[in-house]
Amino acid sequence: MTGVRLKSVDKDFGSVQIIDDVSMDIPKGEFAVFVGPSGCGKSTLLRMIAGLEETSEGSIDIEGRDVTQTEPAKREVAMVFQSYALYPHLSVFENMAFSLRLARAPKQKVIEQVREAARILKLEEQLDKKPSQLSGGQRQRVAIGRAIVRQPKVFLFDEPLSNLDAELRVQMRLELTRLHQQIGATMIYVTHDQVEAMTLADKIFVLRGGVVQQAGPPLELYDDPANQFVAGFIGSPAMNFLPATVTEHTEAGIVAKIEGTENQSLEAHVKDTVLEEGQPVTLGIRPEHLHLREGGFTATIEMTENLGGVAYLHTRLADGQEVVIERRGERESHRRETVPVWADSNDVLVFSKEGQRLR
Repeated sequence: MTGVRLKSVDKDFGSVQIIDDVSMDIPKGEFAVFVGPSGCGKSTLLRMIAGLEETSEGSIDIEGRDVTQTEPAKREVAMVFQSYALYPHLSVFENMAFSLRLARAPKQKVIEQVREAARILKLEEQLDKKPSQLSGGQRQRVAIGRAIVRQPKVFLFDEPLSNLDAELRVQMRLELTRLHQQIGATMIYVTHDQVEAMTLADKIFVLRGGVVQQAGPPLELYDDPANQFVAGFIGSPAMNFLPATVTEHTEAGIVAKIEGTENQSLEAHVKDTVLEEGQPVTLGIRPEHLHLREGGFTATIEMTENLGGVAYLHTRLADGQEVVIERRGERESHRRETVPVWADSNDVLVFSKEGQRLR
């Protein structure tokens, strides 16, 4: 069964279009992530599903029920915001029980559902405390618990971890994954952090300018991006992009001369027959697919970022173009050293001048 379905949804604020003809199916029980840069429309889209923003066009279904004109309280969704929005004068128990008490739920039901949510979130020892006595991670768990007790059909998360420090963010990502596995509910999560998207999602929707650029499992987007925007947004460190010019065709694809070099080129595996000699393209290569060996181009190492098990060589070409190379087990700095760089043709992606993927 479909958990959430959007059909040709638009959102306009006057003459400004924020969401442009978005359609998507999120199966029941799936963890979907909306990701993209600030201003891409991801939070607006989430608020439309919650009913906090009206749709200009299109429809929204939740588990087969059209909720486009339904008020937020009757959509059976629960939203967790960036700010914890806890009542400081109430205990953790009372904060989590607030919506149930508002709905005049029986006292025993309130106790049972709050204690079950506390068990799931490991908050049993914190129920009598006030929010000021909790850590940031614990406060966010209380906010999530407040959503759990409502037993919604869909959980909506609007950048809930952005106020936490790096270590807590990692911990909370693991806890959200466990939570999803345990309760099996449909979850939609908004973030600008592609690392969060990659680690949490069953399916990622990459947005730009209110348009879904690509949707699919995390590794599918990583390995097979639809365009240069998705290729550059998904992955850390980001994919390297090298402006180039097609010089010849081979059985495998093309050879392209890298701009800013003297006849230095790479071969790319591409079947696009429209490519002509002299045509400008952009070559995309992940840092882990670049190797220090002859056959490609040369670059000068400016800095080595040694992280223990992995190192990132920050290099530049003669024209100033930056290229990042990943090295496993690297211990030396190689600073100011000029090195040969090569990539297998199967690992070189080709994009048109406009940023579309050429296959």
